Amino acid sequence: MICNLCPRRCNTDRSTPAGRKRSICRATDDVEIALVSLHAWEEPCISGKNGAGTIFFSHCNLRCCFCQNYEISAGGKGLTVSTERLTEIFLEQAARGATCIELVTPGHYSRQIKEALIEAKARGLALPVVWNSNGYELPETLRTFEGLVDIFIPDLKYFDSRLGEKYSGVPHYFEFASAAIECMFDMVGPAVIGDDGLMKRGMIVRHLVLPWQWRDSCKCLDWLHGRFGDNIYISVMNQYMPIFKACRHPEINRPLTTLEYQKVVRHANEIGVKNGFMQVGKTNEEKFIPNFNGDHVLLKD
Repeated sequence: MICNLCPRRCNTDRSTPAGRKRSICRATDDVEIALVSLHAWEEPCISGKNGAGTIFFSHCNLRCCFCQNYEISAGGKGLTVSTERLTEIFLEQAARGATCIELVTPGHYSRQIKEALIEAKARGLALPVVWNSNGYELPETLRTFEGLVDIFIPDLKYFDSRLGEKYSGVPHYFEFASAAIECMFDMVGPAVIGDDGLMKRGMIVRHLVLPWQWRDSCKCLDWLHGRFGDNIYISVMNQYMPIFKACRHPEINRPLTTLEYQKVVRHANEIGVKNGFMQVGKTNEEKFIPNFNGDHVLLKD
């Protein structure tokens, strides 16, 4: 399949070794998954009591130098599964009591995921489906999931796209991410929280505060709140860790300070953000990074 699913528009045939080398994400047409789990550390309206039914897909179209999941995003760690097996994984997550089906970094497997979701829903899957992504996506790809995805959790990493070039190796980050987020909102509308406290439909936009970049973080919040108001939730995260290749940039090769994070939280309060999540305590520890050991990816005898 010639792939132009994301703004990279690699226009390469991912079914061939040569095509895979030319693509940025390095994914083939075969779905690779690093972990299937019940994740307790998502936002409360997603995790609930039992945990979100996360499926961590291997590979990524960004090259964030500080990626906490670099083993699977850049390293490509994972196990190959068929579309039929992916359908079974969705149904197994429901049987385990997951609050939702959460697709983590799914965009480069859009075609296969769509087929698997349609089949799983035909076989009784009724949980909300969550699309958890880096935000660097195309509206035309997202639109193929009309009626299949209930909740979007995109990142908005940068307001200044020069930071995207520097730290994520990607051009025009804000231009593409903002258009994708607007498309996501058009697809699912204002957030709907059920009587059980769980989100049934809507959007949570995540933003990770980086060292020295609290001003850019405030601009991200200004745009989000100005565009969507209280119709979405905004999750402001303090879990930055100087890992992977962050050492190549001395200015971010340190933990985030409490003061930097508080400046962003204070700004959120000043502009009137009501539907927000703020992290408390020490979240920038490796114990919060999932163990990508392939659990529940393959069929057990």
